[in-house]
Amino acid sequence: MQTPTITDPKQADDRYNALERLLLPVMKDERDMIFVRTSAWITLTVWPIVIGLFLAPAWFVGLAAVPYLAFVFIGFGGRYGLMLHATGHRTTYKRGWSWLDGYVPWVLGPLLGHTPTSFAAHHMFMHHVEGNLPADVSSTLAYRRDDFLQFVHYWARFFFLGYVHLTRYLWLRGRTKVLVRFIVGELSWYAMVAAAAYVNWAAALVVFVIPMLMMRWLMMVGNFAQHAFVDVNDPANPYRNSTNLINTRYNHKAYNDGYHIVHHLKPSLPWTEMPGYFEEHIEEFVKQGAIVFDGLGNNQRVWWLLMTKDYETMARHLVDFEGRTMEQRVAFLQSRVRGTIGERPGLFQIEHLRLAAT
Repeated sequence: MQTPTITDPKQADDRYNALERLLLPVMKDERDMIFVRTSAWITLTVWPIVIGLFLAPAWFVGLAAVPYLAFVFIGFGGRYGLMLHATGHRTTYKRGWSWLDGYVPWVLGPLLGHTPTSFAAHHMFMHHVEGNLPADVSSTLAYRRDDFLQFVHYWARFFFLGYVHLTRYLWLRGRTKVLVRFIVGELSWYAMVAAAAYVNWAAALVVFVIPMLMMRWLMMVGNFAQHAFVDVNDPANPYRNSTNLINTRYNHKAYNDGYHIVHHLKPSLPWTEMPGYFEEHIEEFVKQGAIVFDGLGNNQRVWWLLMTKDYETMARHLVDFEGRTMEQRVAFLQSRVRGTIGERPGLFQIEHLRLAAT
């Protein structure tokens, strides 16, 4: 069996400046210093620009809007989102210093389109519990995952009824503490935006509102792609309801986020250990028929290739452990994207698939 050589990062930079060395004693794992650095860069670059926008007249904010949004999302959007993801699963600081963990979601999150507590409530306390099965309020199972109109339906349900679905889910599951934190975080964000709009409505729109709208589209793009390829006969199997994206620059920038199968198998695994876990257990990936793409890029590119039905490109990057022809690879990938369980819910249907019965 020929296996790919992994070039994704397996170790963190252990060269620290004086300020970083001061933080090391209160950190749980020094490999997470990369998140401290990312936080520092966002603080030192984005926050000063934000302050300047709020001091500027509306006409100047309008002129600066596109360059600002491009700088924020291209420079930090992915890195911040995956930092929020990683630090949500594995907090950075030791007991007594855990209040510092709130800096990423509460202080930096609103600048990158995230409300403070929604990601944790949705991702850690719902998505990882339900694993893309019908009780998962962002499940992809009922959709054909290479159809743009079905994706738009999927996004619209999340965008317009996401609050209702997640609130209902947490309530039915008895996760009242998580639900309260979620509601407090959302109300805090809306109060902050209202206060910011009172100071400068144009800056509030550009700095907080538009990034939130953009991020909620991008998050659904990412989730749709991560769970696009599902085995209809075994949808609960993490090996068969997600993908691994290996040997891509994306993993160097986004802390090995491409290893989504590994992540669902080991949610708290440190980011530097994901490539090694894949290598050590590759025989199981082969046995389970896992979909692994080599050098394909990020989940946004997978989504685009699905929407354009460019299966040839995906087939060329598919790590083929079974000696399939190109035509067989294409057929294999196509077999994994059709709607698999139940009928697609109505756009404004409040009750999610099977949730009440689970």
